[in-house]
Amino acid sequence: MSVKLRKRKNADGTTSLRLDIYKDGRRTIETLKHLQLDKPSNLVDRENNKEKIQQAEAISVKRAAELEANNYDMDIDLGKKTIVTIWMQSYLDSYSKKDKRSMQSVLNKFSKFLSTLRKPNLTFGELQPLMIEDFVEYLEKDSIGEGARSYFNRFKKMIRHAYRKRIMKNNVLDFVERKATGKARKKDVLTLDELKLLSEIPMNSPEIKRAFLFTCVTGLRWCDIKELKWKNINIKDRMLSLTQSKTSEEVTVPLNDTAIKLLGTPYKPTLKIFELPSSNGCNKTLKAWVERAGIQKYITWHNGRHSFGTNLIFNEVDILTTSKLLGHNSLRHTQRYVNIAAEMKEKATSKINIDI
Repeated sequence: MSVKLRKRKNADGTTSLRLDIYKDGRRTIETLKHLQLDKPSNLVDRENNKEKIQQAEAISVKRAAELEANNYDMDIDLGKKTIVTIWMQSYLDSYSKKDKRSMQSVLNKFSKFLSTLRKPNLTFGELQPLMIEDFVEYLEKDSIGEGARSYFNRFKKMIRHAYRKRIMKNNVLDFVERKATGKARKKDVLTLDELKLLSEIPMNSPEIKRAFLFTCVTGLRWCDIKELKWKNINIKDRMLSLTQSKTSEEVTVPLNDTAIKLLGTPYKPTLKIFELPSSNGCNKTLKAWVERAGIQKYITWHNGRHSFGTNLIFNEVDILTTSKLLGHNSLRHTQRYVNIAAEMKEKATSKINIDI
């Protein structure tokens, strides 16, 4: 039972790294595709290759530990050998859940934190509770709203996974007393009057304008708008149906006159309804559009979804119906719109004070 790191030269001059894993008289091969060595032509290439080899060696040690622990059902403390960030990156390379991008952001923040400590090669054996508490403080200073708490929860997810894989004998999180705090930043929403104003203001990209306004009257997220196809639309019954990509929840939304008008002429079922650039590109265009309209609010694409939910509650749609239209799996998520709508009504009534 063993794990050996091997190199294999390719025809184009690059070198592939692979792990030969021997167990019970059988050999399996794991190719480390993300660590392929470049054909060295300068000092930078050689340094990059050296770093990749170090990462591959760390992964080899990790695989050997997992193999031994599973075989003998015993705790193996590899903390003295395994670099935390390298192990985490290895974990994320095979991570397939929808929050992978957020998980990668956590690792990036932790790597920056370690750089401030001048400990980029910190091992699990050196990872102490007080250091994790310092990382919590770092997150709170570096994040907005609930960001710190969200990042720390994902950080803990990776640490717990390392413990379950027996990279550590003890779960260091059991000794961490500090918790990440953070209050959600208040989300700006667009009123119906502001949406009407925006519809009258020209935009550099009519397609982005059409798609964003469609979000505001259907509540779809960016990721669902981006991939929305004509097969999701039933023009005859004026209904939109899809499986949300973020939550896998089924959602059905009746289409009002505005939504039907924004859709335009139906095409083939397999074609996308909106042809949009990247999320960043859309948000930059939105920002300029909102500023041109004289609306002094911070609006991103997701604020269109918040506007949909808030405007439903403001116009007396009950919270359960609103929750179903948004595809929420808990009324707790919908409650925020109730609170915002209540504030909007309070502001509205304050405008009709009579001086008596």
